[in-house]
Amino acid sequence: MINASNAAGEAPVYSLVIPIFNEEAVLPLLVRRITALLDKLDASAEAIFVDDGSRDTSVIFLRGMAASDPRLRLIELSRNFGHQIAITAGMDAAAGDAVVVMDADLQDPPEVVLDLIAKWKEGYEIVYARRTKREGETLFKRASASLFYRALEQMTSVTIPRDVGDFRLVGRKALETFKQMPERDRFVRGMFGWMGFKQTAVSFERPERAAGETKYPFWKMLRLAVHGVISFSDKPLRLALWSGLAISCFAALLGVYALFSWLFASGVVHGWTSTVMIISFLSGINLFMTGIIGLYVGGIHAEVKRRPLYVVDRLTGFEEAVKAAAESRSQPTASPSTRDRRFG
Repeated sequence: MINASNAAGEAPVYSLVIPIFNEEAVLPLLVRRITALLDKLDASAEAIFVDDGSRDTSVIFLRGMAASDPRLRLIELSRNFGHQIAITAGMDAAAGDAVVVMDADLQDPPEVVLDLIAKWKEGYEIVYARRTKREGETLFKRASASLFYRALEQMTSVTIPRDVGDFRLVGRKALETFKQMPERDRFVRGMFGWMGFKQTAVSFERPERAAGETKYPFWKMLRLAVHGVISFSDKPLRLALWSGLAISCFAALLGVYALFSWLFASGVVHGWTSTVMIISFLSGINLFMTGIIGLYVGGIHAEVKRRPLYVVDRLTGFEEAVKAAAESRSQPTASPSTRDRRFG
C-alpha cells in the first residue's frame, strides 16, 4: 500500500537511512519488512538506500524497487567509501524530521523503529537502540565487541553508550548539527555522543543475520575502534608522552648503573648482548610512539585536502530532491528548521 500523501510529494516526517554493500541475499526480505514498516507509520515517510559500491546485484534490485514505490529512494556512490561515509550520504539526503539509521542485515529489526519514534515523541532528540542479546555470534565475536565498547569508554573523551551501534533515531536539530561536522575520518556514534542533546535508549534483542555474511569482521571493528579513539581522544598522545618519559628514566638509571660498574666493579664482562637488547627495546618503543603520532598527523593530512566525503554516481527517486539541493547550495547558511537534501 502506497501512502497517498507521500506519493503526491508531501515532505516526509520520517526518513530511514540504510547503507548497502553486497546485500543481494537479504534485500528481498529487507524491502518487504521496510515497506511493511512504512505502512504502519502515522505520517509520511521515505526509505533511503545508500549503495556503497556493491559488486553484486544489489543495485539492480534496488533500482527496480525505487522505481515502483515512491517512498523508496536509492543513492549509488561511485565506489566503496565505507560504512560511516554511506551513513553520512544518506543523512545528508534525508528530509524527515526524524531520521533513523539502521543496517541492512536485519540484525537491526525494522519493527524497533516504532519504539524509537515513541521515545522521540516524548521529547528526546536522539534515541539509540541498545543490544541486550546478540544471537548467532561466536564467543570470540561477543567478547571482542564487549572489549571494543569498553575500550572506547575508557579512551574517548565523550560519552559513547555501551552495546550501541549506529542503529538510532536522530531529530532534525541533531541532524543539522551533524551536517556541520565536516571531518573526514568519521565515527558517527561518537559524533552524536559529542553533541549532547537529550538522549535515551531503547533495548532490543539482536537477532542473527538473516542472510549473507557480516561486513564487519574483527579487523574492521579494530579499525573502527582506532578511528573512534583518534577522533575523540588525545589519550594515546599522552600515553606516548608518559611512556617515553618512563623509558627515558629507566635508560638513565641503567646508564648510572653501567658507569658505577665500570668505575668500581671488577671483572665486568664486555659484551654486546645487553646493548643490542636495550637498543632494540628502545627502538621498538620509539617506532610505536611515532606510529601513534603518525595516526594523528595522517588525520590532519586527510582533513586539509578538503576532498568531498563521497561522490554520488546515480540517484533514483530523488527528482525533487536534486532541485532542493541546488537551492540549498545557493544559500550561505541554513537554519536548523530548513528542510533540504544536500549531496556531496
